[in-house]
Amino acid sequence: MTERPDGLEVPLHRSLVEPMLLAGLPRTVALVLWTSVGALAFGLHQIWTLPVGIVLHLAAAAATRSDPHVLDIVLVALKTQRRLDP
Repeated sequence: MTERPDGLEVPLHRSLVEPMLLAGLPRTVALVLWTSVGALAFGLHQIWTLPVGIVLHLAAAAATRSDPHVLDIVLVALKTQRRLDP
């Protein structure tokens, strides 16, 4: 049963099933990271935040390359309470 009946296929665009990435990171993570790094580096003259931002970006991009939803999972894991109910 490898043949599909006519009329039961719907073309689906890739943008509907793939996450929106910006420079290899999820869009919200990239915007928050580089907005905060830019504010610290240029607003407060803390230039040391630029290499830290690049390292964080590369680490998050490597994690996102293996699983695009890994940063969402980390966020949920940080929000959950760490306790055991007796």
